[in-house]
Amino acid sequence: MRRLSAVLMASLLLAAPARAAEAPSAATIRAQAELKKTLPFEDRQDFDFATRGYLGTLADPVIRRADGAVAWDLTAFDFVKGDAPDTVNPSLWRQAELLAKSGLFQVSDTIWQVRGFDLANITFIKGETGWIVIDPLTAAETAKAAYALVTEKLGARPIVAVIYTHSHTDHFGGVKGIISQADVDAGKVQVIAPDGFLEEAVSENVIAGVAMSRRATYQFGLSLTPGAEGPVNSGIGKAVAKGTITLIAPTVSIRKTGETLTVDGVKIEFQVTPGTEAPAEMNLYFPDLRILCMAENANATMHNVLTPRGALVRDSKAWAGYLSESLSLFGGRTDTMFTSHGWPRFGGDVVRSFLASHRDAYKYLHDQTVRMMNQGYVGEEIANRIALPPVLARQWFNRGYYGTMSFNSRAVYQRYMGWYDANPVHLAVLPPADEAARYVEAMGGADKVMALAQAAHDKGDDRWAATLLNNVVLAQPANAAAKAALAASYDQMGYQAESSLWRNMYLTGAQELREGVKPALAAGSPDMIANLPSPMIFDLLAVRLDPEKVGDAQLRILFVFTDRQERYLVQVRNQVLTAEPVADGVKADATLTLPRALLLQSLFTGAPLGPKVISGEAKIQGNPLALQKLVGWFDRPAGAFPIVTRPE
Repeated sequence: MRRLSAVLMASLLLAAPARAAEAPSAATIRAQAELKKTLPFEDRQDFDFATRGYLGTLADPVIRRADGAVAWDLTAFDFVKGDAPDTVNPSLWRQAELLAKSGLFQVSDTIWQVRGFDLANITFIKGETGWIVIDPLTAAETAKAAYALVTEKLGARPIVAVIYTHSHTDHFGGVKGIISQADVDAGKVQVIAPDGFLEEAVSENVIAGVAMSRRATYQFGLSLTPGAEGPVNSGIGKAVAKGTITLIAPTVSIRKTGETLTVDGVKIEFQVTPGTEAPAEMNLYFPDLRILCMAENANATMHNVLTPRGALVRDSKAWAGYLSESLSLFGGRTDTMFTSHGWPRFGGDVVRSFLASHRDAYKYLHDQTVRMMNQGYVGEEIANRIALPPVLARQWFNRGYYGTMSFNSRAVYQRYMGWYDANPVHLAVLPPADEAARYVEAMGGADKVMALAQAAHDKGDDRWAATLLNNVVLAQPANAAAKAALAASYDQMGYQAESSLWRNMYLTGAQELREGVKPALAAGSPDMIANLPSPMIFDLLAVRLDPEKVGDAQLRILFVFTDRQERYLVQVRNQVLTAEPVADGVKADATLTLPRALLLQSLFTGAPLGPKVISGEAKIQGNPLALQKLVGWFDRPAGAFPIVTRPE
């Protein structure tokens, strides 16, 4: 199968018939009923806030890309109605109900939001002459549709400024759907962002972008169909739009808390919050309106301190500290709060209580993880012990629809202690498949292990059943019965999960066991790639260098980028690739002179440079085979690699 072309593999996988998920077990039905008794479902304040100010939505619910494919379907989650089915945790179903409504909502006399058009919200603030837009969604198509809805309902007005609250794609990727680079270059539109935004926006997913994209398929359930046996939301929004990701560089950077700007007559105070939900992030306060925008630092759910798709670990202590600072700076003069996800909160007392309790949840997470860590408990033990105090756990916005106490506590442990738990047995662990094979043999063989797993599954102990079956699947990748049994346990754990992400990951794991690996999603976008700092291009090359192909060889190639007046010497020695900026006169085996855009095109699309050399767009001096040799040393990332089994 691995020898098939990517196109053929994708067509075969897409054509494979889906196999039915297991029905909810008696244990799952009991678990759903028991959880429902523990939470205040009679509290309807969120439903009031989530529907307040609704003005309507698009007449045509399908938003399409230029190629005709669907970027977003406003009706995809219309099944979220009535009582929770047995296949969905009732608390998660409640969150899905709150996120289900899409359209234009009025927040105040001068602020509107379009919600439900993407994972995030897009906010429109009325200035003296036009719109100030906050966070233009993931995709150009959905942002354009949101702007069209605003124009339909509120009248035509130009966009005079765009504000990126932080450096995650769902908060800037749609920018070219509402403004153009030409208008920014002409000074017609400001683009405002926190200091460090551009570097963080293009760098977070670059070095490990292939692996992160693959894992994001699990996190967001991208290969699953929304429904009662699939994704019901993504915790902070419905789902991620499948449109065109764009980027326009900021023209104004906010460097410190306390900075103010007046944009089209609207005064804005900024609070810079690096290292919280994003490496570059900021909150906004509108003093004349008594309205606070908390970006993605405060949500309708506990957030991720470490996102399951992979990222650098966030600082929960700093996160709590910045929420305290928000309370101090703005709490006493705020009547309304809105965020980049979820719904607004109305009333000063409501906002202050929310911020304080949300802060307390992150502080408790940090402090109690460290307390137990200092008592000698390791990450897995802490994850199974930690729980919010009841007064915090019963507040809906502290529930784990996106991040969870269990997952986040392990992230806090990792931030301080790393992956190693100090037990010497974990210094030189066996590869997962080898270890699994030995466990299966020691327990008496696959049939015995599967019998034990079936007994656990029948009792509703699916965590243990999955642990047992995972060993069989890793030890015997062709064991179809073991895969089916493991998928059934993942079904039940997915149905019971309160976290939308855990649900998606369990159900995607079950899908992969039943149907095989789905085609990989494309990583990156032309705008993101074009904004890469040049050193990062060579970092990408370095992590693709295959040492076995290099052997004892050495190589020096000078790259001269004519459009940027940059010169980088790339060296390969000791099976390591390094790059450094150099001045004129440096000797190399070959010199490649070209616009940087041509190199990027070649790296990310596979287009050969040979025709560019023949046409004169690129020039090679010195050994003409040096570049060919270098290119031959790189491998191609797998992309659609397996997760619940192992690569061959």
